[in-house]
Amino acid sequence: MEKIHNVLMANKFDEERLRAEVTNIEWERVTVHITVKIHPADDFDYTEPLMFYAVSEFFRANARFKSEKVSEDRYRISLNYTNPGYCNCLPNGIYKILVCQGDDALCMMEISEDIVPVVKGMSRIFLHNKKMKGYTIDFSVANRDDALYLNMIAQDMRRCPIPVFSELDAEPNVEPTGAKKITADMKKKILSKRHAVIWKIYQQKLKKYRNYSRDTGKKQTLLFMTEQSEVLGSNLTSVIKRLKARGMDKDYNILTSERSMVAIGHYGIKSWINVMEKIAKADMIFIDDHAPVFDWFTLDDKTTLIQLWHAGAGFKSSGYSRWGNSGCPGPVNCHRQYKYGIAGSKRIAHFFSEVFGINEEQVLPTGMPRMDEYLDPEYKEEKTIRLHQEFPMINGKKVILFAPTYRGKNRSDSYYPYELIDFDRLYEFCGDKYVVIFKMHPWVPDAVPIKKEHKDRFIDLNKYPNINDLFYITDLLITDYSSSIFEFSLMHKPMLFFAFDKIQYAFSRGFHRDYETAAPGKVCYTFDEVMKALETGDFEEEKVEEYVRIHFDYTDAHACDRVIDWIIEGNVPEDIRESLDVIAADNARTKALDFSNCDISDIEI
Repeated sequence: MEKIHNVLMANKFDEERLRAEVTNIEWERVTVHITVKIHPADDFDYTEPLMFYAVSEFFRANARFKSEKVSEDRYRISLNYTNPGYCNCLPNGIYKILVCQGDDALCMMEISEDIVPVVKGMSRIFLHNKKMKGYTIDFSVANRDDALYLNMIAQDMRRCPIPVFSELDAEPNVEPTGAKKITADMKKKILSKRHAVIWKIYQQKLKKYRNYSRDTGKKQTLLFMTEQSEVLGSNLTSVIKRLKARGMDKDYNILTSERSMVAIGHYGIKSWINVMEKIAKADMIFIDDHAPVFDWFTLDDKTTLIQLWHAGAGFKSSGYSRWGNSGCPGPVNCHRQYKYGIAGSKRIAHFFSEVFGINEEQVLPTGMPRMDEYLDPEYKEEKTIRLHQEFPMINGKKVILFAPTYRGKNRSDSYYPYELIDFDRLYEFCGDKYVVIFKMHPWVPDAVPIKKEHKDRFIDLNKYPNINDLFYITDLLITDYSSSIFEFSLMHKPMLFFAFDKIQYAFSRGFHRDYETAAPGKVCYTFDEVMKALETGDFEEEKVEEYVRIHFDYTDAHACDRVIDWIIEGNVPEDIRESLDVIAADNARTKALDFSNCDISDIEI
């Protein structure tokens, strides 16, 4: 892309061609939505669109708001603070919002007197790093020439030497001393030294293997990698399998790396040397989950990082969509290094881009690679026959699959409250028509408490390896917040949602969209409601087809081919490439704007 030189914006404030005032501020997770009322002069020219910029005290536009004209005199402008467009948080600064048209700065955003009393309450603090650090957005009112203006202060508290919160706050006036302080300091030094050693190893390997692909006579070296398990996930293995089926392992070096940093935590120097060597050799790295090593480890420019996220689109928020909640990432994270992510459709790309803190245009609607096998008619027929043979009690019956997600903070304390299920009533409902398969989340350690007298209608298949296979024989799915609805929806069969703890779950895990609206089936809040829905057949089944329409651009079992053709071979569809070029050009122009002609720095706060 051609370099854009600085653009000196013309100060048109005194011409009073336009006034603009904030009439409302509201938050949607990490995105702020601001309602703006404009007051144009009688002869105002609307030929060029209005642009809204966040301009710092150094007269630079560090972000452009997305804007939507909702009526003749009102706009809705929005800004995601974790990614204003260039895959980083909005930088520290005191910002004014300037309304521009072309190269003209028309006015500075005022604020309606009606919301002045509540504007301070619109500020936000996003804690991260175990609540030790934070990122704040502070709204305030500035006064000049009898006009009230909106101030927006962004501050990254990573740079603050004092923690926002620590466990020591529970013990007032207590500072770590003696052995406790020595231990804490030593841990920091050891970790820092370990990272430095690993980084040095990478640099050495990088010099050695910079031309590895060319030297081995291959187009590129592809590394399929996980730091979450000692076995590669199905999205990664599906792409590898398809590469080999197409004979492309002759054209590419294919490497794999499997480690479980979450479960094991620490690996020895031999493991790190091995991983660094593979990373240094790689031109393209594929992961399907968070890879902690890339939180602090920045890849060389020659290497591209691709996220083939393991889950479809459920309800649970993750990554930056739950910023400020327990377990959220810091401002600098593995996600920031992705060139591309993937999704099932363009319509849901924004869910993933918010999670990763990248641009929506970088999320390619290839579909999930692991779905290719699931959608294969021959595979489906084979598994269906095998399941009927393995579990003959389902023959001639309708199958209800009870498959909720786990409760608890993590794997170590996961559980499911079986006491909420009225097993006797469910058993009576089944009669001779239904059987119920229970498939709990793999993290739930306790078996389903099925009574001996219920075993002719209830089956515990917790140990069955692949829940997707069970969808072929399922007539009704009962779940809650699980992303398994993504796969099951393609069976075009009804679902029920047992959301007994929706409010608690929303606060602890968070939703990235409205639960009741997005659920492709009837939502029940008590088990009695579940039973009544079963007894009356009230499943709100029409929601399933709408869900499929929104979430899938393709159901052709060729997601692996699209990943290979679009990403590995570089043949991204023209419309997607154009959208990527547009966002790059917009970002370059925004950064080039110079507002030093505009008088914005001497306002009394």
